Amino acid sequence: MSGTLLVIVLIVAVAAFFISQRPSEFNVTRSASMDAPPETVFAQVNDFHKWEAWSPWAKLDPDARVSFEGAPAGTGAIMRWVGNNKIGEGSCTITESRPNDLIRMRLDFLKPFKGTSFSEFTFGPQGNGTMVTWSMSGENNFMAKAMSLVMNCEKMVGGQYEKGLASMKALVENRQIPLS
Repeated sequence: MSGTLLVIVLIVAVAAFFISQRPSEFNVTRSASMDAPPETVFAQVNDFHKWEAWSPWAKLDPDARVSFEGAPAGTGAIMRWVGNNKIGEGSCTITESRPNDLIRMRLDFLKPFKGTSFSEFTFGPQGNGTMVTWSMSGENNFMAKAMSLVMNCEKMVGGQYEKGLASMKALVENRQIPLS
């Protein structure tokens, strides 16, 4: 083996070892207090048809193709999207819905990278309003671990969650939504 090839192999081996030591799981969580009752806030998340009004990803690609399947809202509701390189392609399925308390979802991403994550919204009474917590968790495969060296998932997704919660807060506090 030539000296140059040996150095390249050594660099690749060290990089692979370093990447493999990155966290195997990720979790992103953001919360916001909203001056609206839990049922009003819950309705915004439990029905995918309402997401366009507050979802940060709808604003990243207003021309995305979105379709709905399964139940009209709640457990079994499915939203599929195909969009630009900022939102990619995938689906979101509500796997559990407990009125005014909890919504759990499975996110299946197809593009730009395949992967599955889990998202959860909790709604807790806070005075006359609601504390909403939005979280996402999943496992980092080798490629995701490598990407985490140059992209901070916590900041990237967390920032979008903050924007989404702020939009939802403005929407429910200004009563610009039907209460049904």
